[in-house]
Amino acid sequence: MSDTPIQGIMETTLDKIKAMVNADTIVGDKIELPGGVVAIPVSKVSYGLVSGGSDFPNKANQKIFGGGGGAGVSISPVCFLVVKDGEVKLMPVSKDSGAAEKAVALIPELFDKITTMFKNKKAEKLDDENKEALTEDLV
Repeated sequence: MSDTPIQGIMETTLDKIKAMVNADTIVGDKIELPGGVVAIPVSKVSYGLVSGGSDFPNKANQKIFGGGGGAGVSISPVCFLVVKDGEVKLMPVSKDSGAAEKAVALIPELFDKITTMFKNKKAEKLDDENKEALTEDLV
């Protein structure tokens, strides 16, 4: 039994997480593939917990407690252990960049191109102004 209500909330939250996430979540069940190949998925499990509460005063001098708790769980595939012909290989799961990540990666290149374009425009404008000045001097 928990000593404080907060401990009770945390214990209940952790018990629920333990029921959801166990060793089978991290190292999954084997997957039999054609050709005698067996793949075993391996995942990364991350979780966060939060809880809070307060004792509320009342006129009857009874302890009134109000509180709550919550948790978040993230399961991400990391790799597969692949067994073929008695040989075990580790095959990492690569995370392909999404469109937003690719766009962010292209920003420096785009910035350089825009800067170059403006410099070229400015140089063309200066050349045009110089040509006009030379023409006026000749006339």
